[in-house]
Amino acid sequence: MKILGIGNAIVDVICKVDDKFITQNKLTKSTMKLVDEVEFKKLLSTLKIEDTVSGGSVANSVVGLSQLGNKVGFIGKVSDDDLGKKYEEGLKNENVQFFYLKKKEVIPTGTCLILITPDSERTMVTFLGTAGKINESDINTNAIKNSEILFLEGYLWDEGDPKKAFEKAINNSNKVAMSLSDLFCVERHKPHFLELVKNKLDITFANEQEIMSLIDVKKFDDVINFARELNKLIVITRGDKGALAINNNEVVECSAKKNLKIKDLTGAGDLFASGFLHGFVNNKPNKESLEIGTKMSSKVIQIIGARLN
Repeated sequence: MKILGIGNAIVDVICKVDDKFITQNKLTKSTMKLVDEVEFKKLLSTLKIEDTVSGGSVANSVVGLSQLGNKVGFIGKVSDDDLGKKYEEGLKNENVQFFYLKKKEVIPTGTCLILITPDSERTMVTFLGTAGKINESDINTNAIKNSEILFLEGYLWDEGDPKKAFEKAINNSNKVAMSLSDLFCVERHKPHFLELVKNKLDITFANEQEIMSLIDVKKFDDVINFARELNKLIVITRGDKGALAINNNEVVECSAKKNLKIKDLTGAGDLFASGFLHGFVNNKPNKESLEIGTKMSSKVIQIIGARLN
């Protein structure tokens, strides 16, 4: 298998809202907020659902990799409930092997409300459900050992059981890539993420904000200097400034595509990672991998949701 992803198995519920809805519900636009089941259901009760998809950041990336013709798998914790069954079916329909035996859990399958405002920004409200309770026994070590790259998401990392699951996965992997996921995650787990980036990961995906926060710098040049000294591959997206990959003294860039009809930024980073990893695992140079990533993210932001059909 080329790539095995481990991430939050979350059913994405996509809804269109106006800016007033965001402010009235005390949400911060373009960020992710964790809520309990009660608050989640209260918000959902007022909304019209556009679509539901088997989501989660790394799951989106893995589906993108499958669509590019790679043999891929995914591990994520769901309950044996309605949404859990939908989740598994959704992955199977995309030719993703699901390495998880679902059982009836006390807590239901995780769900994420993706609220799209008229400016195409997406604000996420997540009830992690059982996804956030992943533990060591949920990790299929054979699947990890049989994959060329393990791909993790920062969203999943947390103290306790998830951390142990992460460590078990990393210790059994051939190569490890991880996305820092969100500024909220970086600021919550900064020392741990920094330790992972410096010592455990072969490839780190981040956007400009996340990496600058991680290493506490104000100038982007400082990020380049940090990455050069690391001796690891750091891949950074910079919105309309394009993307770059830094590996030792090699710094390659790719400009963003122009004149796109942007509908929804959901999945832009996830699909960028799909494209880059596709290039990497198929031995393409970093410049070409950046170009494939940019092409994938450009496509996904011109449709609603994080899936290319």
